[in-house]
Amino acid sequence: MGENRDEELQNIISRAVAGDKVAFSMLYDCTIQNVSGTVRFLLDDKAGFEDVVQEIYIEVYKSLPKFDLGRSFHSWVIGIAIRQVNSYRRKTWRLFRLLEKNRQYETQGIEPDFAANVADRLDSRELVEQIDRLPYKYRQVIVLRYLHEYSQEEIARVLGIPIGTVKSRIHTALRKLKGGRSAEEYFLRKVGERHGL
Repeated sequence: MGENRDEELQNIISRAVAGDKVAFSMLYDCTIQNVSGTVRFLLDDKAGFEDVVQEIYIEVYKSLPKFDLGRSFHSWVIGIAIRQVNSYRRKTWRLFRLLEKNRQYETQGIEPDFAANVADRLDSRELVEQIDRLPYKYRQVIVLRYLHEYSQEEIARVLGIPIGTVKSRIHTALRKLKGGRSAEEYFLRKVGERHGL
């Protein structure tokens, strides 16, 4: 069954590379939920959400001919999403610094905006708010490990960092979250419930 799904996905990717817009639309449909959830968790500037998602899919479209069919397509797309979020954060930080020199910074209270499916997956609002307060590098590994259920090896590949760094960041992030070990147990229990374990 999994092999058939992989063959079907490879067929859709090949058709999209050949210019089939319907095939690319199918790739969009099967990845947008994970992409938008990742962007909402990692992007501090919620106003830039739509721009970043659009840039992600432009990059997916441009890079699709170079995609290695031996890799996980979903991991590859999430890797592009993270790079685009990082790029957007760098651009907005530079712009912020320039504006700060010209005028006094006015604080705006922007409410956190989480996709409903993400909130369902992590149904503890308090825990979601704690994740949102984590420094970005820790938020990345928590989202990839517990929201997308990537292995530590996959996270290392997606982020382009050593596996030891991944382990260290997950450990530190869990420690910073409420109760450390209880946060990890909570995440693992939620993952188990999704898979009927």
